[in-house]
Amino acid sequence: MSEMDATPGLARRNWVSLCTIVRKEVVRFLRIWSQTLLPPAITMTLYFLIFGKFIGSRIGEVHGVSYIEFIMPGLVMMSVITSSYANVVSSFFSAKFQKNIEEMLVSPTPHWVILVGYTAGGVLRGLIVGLVVVAVSLLFLPAVTVQHPAMTALVIFLTAVLFSLGGFVNAIYAKKFDDVAIVPTFILTPLTYLGGVFYSIDQLNPIWQNVSRANPILYMVNAFRYGILGSRLERVDVNTAVALGVIVLMIVALYLAALHLLRKGVGLRS
Repeated sequence: MSEMDATPGLARRNWVSLCTIVRKEVVRFLRIWSQTLLPPAITMTLYFLIFGKFIGSRIGEVHGVSYIEFIMPGLVMMSVITSSYANVVSSFFSAKFQKNIEEMLVSPTPHWVILVGYTAGGVLRGLIVGLVVVAVSLLFLPAVTVQHPAMTALVIFLTAVLFSLGGFVNAIYAKKFDDVAIVPTFILTPLTYLGGVFYSIDQLNPIWQNVSRANPILYMVNAFRYGILGSRLERVDVNTAVALGVIVLMIVALYLAALHLLRKGVGLRS
């Protein structure tokens, strides 16, 4: 077989492998939809009721919009972050724990296909959960419109990619099921709640404003908020271009790190 014949065949094989991994991931989280899709909808409904309606009515406006409109993008982003991260970390660690990943590693499947396949599964779950939460938000904000659809879609997609990769790295290093919960509990949750979801960093003193700018989730939430509310916001906490740059740089760094760990077999080979 000539080299030109082999290249299309290799690409086709990699494509089939990628689609198989993605399909397995999608079937997995859709099969247990009551555990993967329903809880975020219920949780975010409570957030909208408690913070948006009850507390928000007393807070008033933030940056020129009502409080419930201000927190809506952050709540959507919160659900995307937790869902995309949880999907990959739980799925890949389960495959590692059950020794299924070893079959992939000894197969002709390239490492990047394995990484992209699991990441795509996390992204799809994150985006679906995000759409569910948007649907919930329409019950409380029926007149809301997206000011910059392209920016909104780009930010939410990049965020899902970033935290899917983060979940992959967590799963590689995890040695037991308790390790899977350490990062979401002690790192991800505090960063999310301190990432400007429920407040503007303008309300903090200058020292804590600078500390908040070291939180990457602040950039994602604010870029997504700008994508939805746009010029209706009197001001944003961070520059949108800077936010996109931070997200892209972190995606590249995490992708290269995850691919390196996968190739070295860190935490995968005895």
